Parts: sequence; structure tokens; C-alpha cells
Amino acid sequence: MKIIGLTGGIGSGKSTVLKMFEELGVKAYIADIEAKKLMKNDVELVSQIKNLFEDSSYSNGELNRAFIASIVFNDKEKLSALNNLVHPKVKEHFTNFIANSFADFIMYESAILFESGTDKMCDFIITVTADFNDKIKRIIKRDNVSKKQILERMNNQLNDDFKIKEADFVIVNSDLKSTEQQVKTIYNLVVDFNS
Repeated sequence: MKIIGLTGGIGSGKSTVLKMFEELGVKAYIADIEAKKLMKNDVELVSQIKNLFEDSSYSNGELNRAFIASIVFNDKEKLSALNNLVHPKVKEHFTNFIANSFADFIMYESAILFESGTDKMCDFIITVTADFNDKIKRIIKRDNVSKKQILERMNNQLNDDFKIKEADFVIVNSDLKSTEQQVKTIYNLVVDFNS
């Protein structure tokens, strides 16, 4: 089994690329979705988050995202403390996911692959990148947020230069046809390497 890390900055189009790999038969683990589930259902983690951010961090059993975002995007220490609670839980959950899977390839998709240290678990790393203005347009359309909010989020992520330098493969996501071709090429290279 090979573990392929898929990363890229916000708005780069990781989800689109992931779907293309899934269509080729690659099994996916989406760290952000699994982290959200754990922050809702893992009793120990919920309690730790409440201790860190007080009870307002949850409302009717749901994580109060807006409240937490308003704190962590302006306080790097709080962001780091939250990550130190969530990352180990996600890593443990992913380890169980691997143990229960019979797939040849598992793609671990995460915007913060390097920040969380999960890159060390990967056999290959793919970085998805895109034109800065394309990223901004995509995020505004998808999340209905201001450019200022987007830049705040971007400032809390490692820049593309670092992710590109550390990657085994880079996908430049400019148009779907070209992206699809890059995905197929990388998939074939990984399959060949594995055989």
C-alpha cells in the first residue's frame, strides 16, 4: 500500500484533483472532514476544546466555527494549541483507517499536510497550485467571504513555494482538461513505480 499526500493552499483546487484521483480508483482520506467529525464526536477532544476556548466553542452540540475562527485567525498561539489537540487525533484515526483498508493507494488530502507532520507518513507528496487571482475568485465564490478574510487564512498556511519544493509532483490547476492530464500522468507514474 502506498500513501500519497495531497496538499495545496486554500483555493488551489485540491478537492477537484482528489475527485479525479478517486475516479481512477484511489481511496481517499480527507483530513479536514475527518477532523470536523472528531471535533464533534470524540468526547475527550470536545472536552479539551471547551477547556481551551470555553463553552461558547460549542452550540447545541455543534462546533461554533465562526467563534473559533474569529479567535484562531488572530491568535497564532491559540491556533497552535488547537492544532496540538486535533492533529494527534486525526493521525490516530488515519492510522486505523489504513489498518482497515485493502487499497493499493490511499490519498491523504490536507491543506496542512506539512504543518501537521503527516507528510512523514507519505510515500509520495503532490502539491496542487493555482494562479493567485484564480484562488481568490474560487474562495469568494465557494465560501462567500471577503478578500481580507481569505488573506488572513492564507497567512496561516505555509506558502506554495515551500509545498512545491517539498513535493514529489506538482499539479498546476489552471483548467480542467490540463489538470486531468496531469492527474493521469502522475497516477500512471505512481502505479509504474509500485509494480
